[in-house]
Amino acid sequence: QVQLVESGGGLVQAGGSLRLSCAASGSIFSINAMGWYRQAPGKQRELVATITSGGSTNYADSVKGRFTISRDNAKNTVYLQMNSLKPEDTAVYYCNADHRRYGIKYNLWGQGTQVTVSS
Repeated sequence: QVQLVESGGGLVQAGGSLRLSCAASGSIFSINAMGWYRQAPGKQRELVATITSGGSTNYADSVKGRFTISRDNAKNTVYLQMNSLKPEDTAVYYCNADHRRYGIKYNLWGQGTQVTVSS
């Protein structure tokens, strides 16, 4: 069984920065894409950024130029550096990973970490 554990959320003023981390642990076979999603109160969960095992990245338009996703494959860890934070970035941020085991895909989610940006 593979688990994702996030850390790094918190309260920050607008214009500030936070760095989220998500580490996969357990019986890891192969992790392909990893990413970050967020869900604000009363809204649907939305994609923030994704990164493939080869390092190709994809960002939501709302965070382009402000957020940077990266990963350390040796540590099975993905990061999200968030700069120039805005109050509308307030949400629970969830880590996601595409885990493959014997050809079967497992879509994994972390427990979520709260990010609150005050104006």
